[in-house]
Amino acid sequence: MKKLISLLSILLLLSLSACGNPTPQKAGEAAKANGTEKGGKTITIAGNGGVIEKAIRDVIAPKFKKETGITVNYLPGLSGEILSKVELQKSAPQIDIAFFVPVDVQRATDKGLTDSINESNVPNMKNVKSDFVAVEGAAAPVFGLVISPAYNTESFKKNGLKPIQSWNDLASADYKGKTAFADISNDWGFNTLYGLALANNGSVDNMEPGLEKAKELAGYSSTFYKNSTQMMPAVQQGAADVTVMGSYAVGELALSGVPIKLAVPKEGVPLQAFSAAIVKNSPHNKDALNFINYLISEESQALIADKGFYPVVEGVELPEKYEESIGLKDTDKTFKPDFAKFAEVRAEWSDRWAKEVTPKLATLLK
Repeated sequence: MKKLISLLSILLLLSLSACGNPTPQKAGEAAKANGTEKGGKTITIAGNGGVIEKAIRDVIAPKFKKETGITVNYLPGLSGEILSKVELQKSAPQIDIAFFVPVDVQRATDKGLTDSINESNVPNMKNVKSDFVAVEGAAAPVFGLVISPAYNTESFKKNGLKPIQSWNDLASADYKGKTAFADISNDWGFNTLYGLALANNGSVDNMEPGLEKAKELAGYSSTFYKNSTQMMPAVQQGAADVTVMGSYAVGELALSGVPIKLAVPKEGVPLQAFSAAIVKNSPHNKDALNFINYLISEESQALIADKGFYPVVEGVELPEKYEESIGLKDTDKTFKPDFAKFAEVRAEWSDRWAKEVTPKLATLLK
């Protein structure tokens, strides 16, 4: 009998020991599994690095957490890469909000990877300027911009060069290889091709004239850059006097002391925005919609404008510190591209660029 009682005591102790010492988990593992972090909720956003990431991490997210208790987890990456990741995860999404360039908003919509966004689930959409909306009902524009030529004002003055007046002016021996143009894989590069097409009587349905002019552009250029982290240092360090980039990047360079200014060609520049899309079946849909609504509030848009982006809502203005470098005049021509058509033709013209334009690099510099 004593042996039986002893055995039962040992089994009871073992049982209590197992209950009191569960299998160890990594820090934050249990919290993330329940959509919480340190006792609060969390949402995951995937978007561009650089100034956009800083604006959200350093400014918007802390204020949002203070007001709602929701922590924002930010994953930096390029729009196309994020789209691929969302598609790979579609059966088990790990991202709540994806920031896309307009063409990728269209592509994500076509693939059925995102949920609808409208005034019923994001009330502040009622204040958004329609010119910034890439695809109606598909995503909320957040970071407004134009993709436009820009030039070093001091270098142009020193060398007696006229300000850029047409997209065609970009293909010139006057710049002596001191250019920073993006490759076609970058959104800035594709919009450069489109601008060159417009300047030569082409269109989104006929990019051939733009491709021919791009060959000349390549001839006067030493290389094409992959992304902003390569292009901006080239301009900042004086290796390039002429470029095509997002207006926010021009504004950032100007604030850092670079004598650079946006040039709006007579053919116009594309007005657009990095847009926030809700990933279909996202883990924390309601909290993600809450954050998007917060992003397009007047308060947040004022903070975002302070980072060099054009406000996407009525009632907020671009800060005075950016007016000289990227301010748009009423006489400047802007337009909203046909992003559905862009998405349709981009692969074809990207392939043509790689085969026909890239091989022409530096051929006119010799």
